[in-house]
Amino acid sequence: MKKLLRCLNVMATVLIFTSFSCGASNDIVKKPMNILLITADDLNADSLGCYGCPVAEISPNIDKFSSGALRFENAHVTVAICQPSRGVLATGLYPHHSGIMGFMHTQKNIPTIMETLGDKKYLTGVVGKVDHSTPKADYKWDFAHYRNELGDGRSPQKYYKFCTEFFKKCRDENKPFYFMVNSHDPHRPFHITKQKLTKQIENPSRQYQPKEVEVPGFLPDLKGVRDEMSYYFNSVKRLDDTFAKIMQALEESGFADNTAVFFLSDNGIAVPFAKCNAYLSSTRTPLLVRVPGASKGIVDKDHFVSGIDFFPTVLDILGLKAIESLDGESFLPLLHGQTQKNRDKVFTQIDSKAGHAAVPMRCVQDRQFGYIFNAWSKGDHYYRNANEGLSMKAMQEAAKTNPEIAARVKLFRYRVPQELYDLKNDPDCLHNLIDNPKYRQQLIQKQKELEEWMINTKDPLLASFNKRSNPKEMFDAASEVEAYSGLKKGSKVSKKKRKSKK
Repeated sequence: MKKLLRCLNVMATVLIFTSFSCGASNDIVKKPMNILLITADDLNADSLGCYGCPVAEISPNIDKFSSGALRFENAHVTVAICQPSRGVLATGLYPHHSGIMGFMHTQKNIPTIMETLGDKKYLTGVVGKVDHSTPKADYKWDFAHYRNELGDGRSPQKYYKFCTEFFKKCRDENKPFYFMVNSHDPHRPFHITKQKLTKQIENPSRQYQPKEVEVPGFLPDLKGVRDEMSYYFNSVKRLDDTFAKIMQALEESGFADNTAVFFLSDNGIAVPFAKCNAYLSSTRTPLLVRVPGASKGIVDKDHFVSGIDFFPTVLDILGLKAIESLDGESFLPLLHGQTQKNRDKVFTQIDSKAGHAAVPMRCVQDRQFGYIFNAWSKGDHYYRNANEGLSMKAMQEAAKTNPEIAARVKLFRYRVPQELYDLKNDPDCLHNLIDNPKYRQQLIQKQKELEEWMINTKDPLLASFNKRSNPKEMFDAASEVEAYSGLKKGSKVSKKKRKSKK
């Protein structure tokens, strides 16, 4: 009997030791999750093959990644302008909460994703778009390389080089990472076919002729527009080349199995009626997310997610405590194939653009309707931005003889205080339904939704919104907001422009 007990004791000791050893081994094998955020610059969602783009061979590398990720059909950035859009990603706050209401920085007491993870001993790195991606002017990344080091932000090989360096740094220091890699493609200047290259810029792996590309439905199919779109798609192609080199560096680093990868654009294409506006084509972004252990190869067509949700989602993925002050909500359950309530609409905005010129806009949209409030539009305030290029030039020329295009140009320049679109049947937002009595109930519903959001978020534009029936009072109320104090400057157009308006 004693001999049997001794045998049992030995076996128990072996089992305990084995269990402990296996547990220790599992702890060693279990690696901390890393975050890799890859952004495109001014990329329309439907310019990628995985989002239905018919342009041949435009994005095979991103498409391949999409097949192993979760693809969102109803993803939006919160602001369709570079720096404030990225500011939302970094803070998880609406611009009127963070203070990033244009090309500006946030306050020191606002938590940011890079600081939060840095405090948890994550290495933080950024490649490209450094200034636009740094919400606090005095923040120092652990690793940073700028546009002039990256072939003007347009060299896939340079991106590969610096990504490889960062991953090696993380391995050498044995630390997890938050790494933001920002392509400067397809931002203007677009790659003109067969142009002479400077600044170590690389050619895209394929270049396109005007007849090979697609003109977005929100632009007229004119020669100048089509020419410019062929240059744009050259830049989209080089973005895909850059994406491939970033992912190659990740795979070679050995971190792919414990790295959550996000891919999105900061806003829509830099042409009229997209970037720097509040239309569907302005804020809808491609969003692809690959998280180890989560759903793959799935398309989410039901839920609306936004740039405001990125920060809380990252915290959730990493198992870190939520920050209650954030405006966004984690969509991690969606990455596991679950559902979430209150994801049937999205709120977006514009405050000020380059040069701090204020053009306050607000938008609420769901799968069926989109409603836009333009607080700056009172009939004589002339809108312009830095994204007009050959497309607007062609439109202005065609407007001399084409009344339909002339009306389109006039709408772009002066807008109207309110716009309502049937996004399901008119995704290009060509037919404003604001005065159509058939859609009266939908208009009232959307106005109510926007008003409730403005009240809940303490939007300083609320007083202006409440005076929307009187454009002058609406405009004056917006002008009283400190952030829009310069709104009245230049609100009157010159005689030459006034004449062209008629």
